[in-house]
Amino acid sequence: MDEQHDELGAAALAAARAELVRSVDLQAGRVRALPLTRLERAAEGQPRTRAEQLHEAAQALADLAADAEGRPRRPLPVLAVHGLGDQLAVVGHDVAAAGDAAALAAAHELLARVRGAL
Repeated sequence: MDEQHDELGAAALAAARAELVRSVDLQAGRVRALPLTRLERAAEGQPRTRAEQLHEAAQALADLAADAEGRPRRPLPVLAVHGLGDQLAVVGHDVAAAGDAAALAAAHELLARVRGAL
């Protein structure tokens, strides 16, 4: 019975990883498609630019990946605005590859905030 439970857990984790990759790719694509001037401006009522919010989200994803991999957290470089979609994709894929269920859930929450910020 434990073997069957482990297989179900592994299958659910694999499905959650695939869903996170899909979501990361979707949001990274949206970021890449936005005009750079839009990323450089703050959304109405927001104190920070979209680029700053995206960098913050990418840093949080990088921290989740580092924790999952047992590595120390390190600051992400601040890239030019046109590199933010790629940065988001890389760190999001890192979480999908190494994260446990809690990390994947946290990554989904971060991506929901990214979606709202765009």
